[in-house]
Amino acid sequence: MLHRKSILLLGLLLIYAFAKAQSEEITITEDTGTKIDSQQSVDPLRPARAAFYAAALPGLGQAYNKDYWKLPIVYGALGTGIFFAIDNDREFKRYRTAFKDRLAGRIDEFTTVTEVDGETTTTEIFTDDGLIDAQDFFRRRKELAILITAGMYILQILEANVDAHLSQYDVTDDLTFAPDIHTDDLGQAFRYGFKLTYHID
Repeated sequence: MLHRKSILLLGLLLIYAFAKAQSEEITITEDTGTKIDSQQSVDPLRPARAAFYAAALPGLGQAYNKDYWKLPIVYGALGTGIFFAIDNDREFKRYRTAFKDRLAGRIDEFTTVTEVDGETTTTEIFTDDGLIDAQDFFRRRKELAILITAGMYILQILEANVDAHLSQYDVTDDLTFAPDIHTDDLGQAFRYGFKLTYHID
């Protein structure tokens, strides 16, 4: 489930990064016909700078691009991955400690001790194999959470770089890319998709 949500989030971020661009207003002089100024001058180092900031501190590249609304997404994704990595590591250590206690002959967390009429009986909730399987399970989940977190860290660097690169292009309203929802007249059902529109004057 976590893997599918990560792929969906990655897809949405990539679609947004490639679809977003900010238009510029260009001033042309009458005598020379050359471009002298724009609302946002082209800076060839801007994408590299945004990627460097994002690598130094997650979310800083998005703040540099003035996309402050992306900060909760970045920290939410990284925080979720770190939370699952820590939680699974804690569970792994819990089962490993119980297994070590059992090998040493001590009463572990998953063994209940009952005393009836002076007789002590112990009941193991998990067998030795069960404790080993639990350690393997939580170790794999911890490693997967670490990999996903590292992937999200790299993704936010790429997103900051691509967004800084695309934001310097002059894209007019003649080219649009947007979600599209329309009804099927025959089946009375909704159709979902994307619409790419290009106007030629």
